[in-house]
Amino acid sequence: MRLALITLLLTITTLSAEYVRQPIDQKLLDSKIKIIDIRTPSEWKTTGLIKGSIPITFFDEQGNYNAELFLGKLNKIVKKNEKFALICNSGNRTQMVGNFLDKQLGYSVIDLQGGIQYAIAKKLPLEPYKH
Repeated sequence: MRLALITLLLTITTLSAEYVRQPIDQKLLDSKIKIIDIRTPSEWKTTGLIKGSIPITFFDEQGNYNAELFLGKLNKIVKKNEKFALICNSGNRTQMVGNFLDKQLGYSVIDLQGGIQYAIAKKLPLEPYKH
C-alpha cells in the first residue's frame, strides 16, 4: 500500500511538472513570470540583469554547486507548482539545472535559450546588479 502511494505521488508530480526551452522575449517579460538568474555575481556585475529578475547563483566561479543551498533560496521565491524561468549566460547551465529541477524534483521550468547574451542582442531591458 505504501509503495503504491509513493508511486502515485511520483506519477502525479511527474505529470504536473513541465520543462520548456524557449528564447526570452518581451512577451515573456510582460507576463511577469519570475526569472531566476543562476549566473555568478561577477557575471551579474559585468552585464547586469534582466529587469526584475532574481539572482540566485547555482554554480560558483569554480563550477562547484550546493543544490541544497540553491533550493533553499529558490523555495523562498517560487512555489513548487509555480512555473518560473531560468537564465544564465548562454543557456548551457540553465539546461542542466532546469532538467534537474524538472525531472528530479518536479518543478515547472522555462529554460531561457541563449541566456543573457541573447537578451542583450535583442536589446531587452537590463538593470545593474545591486549587491
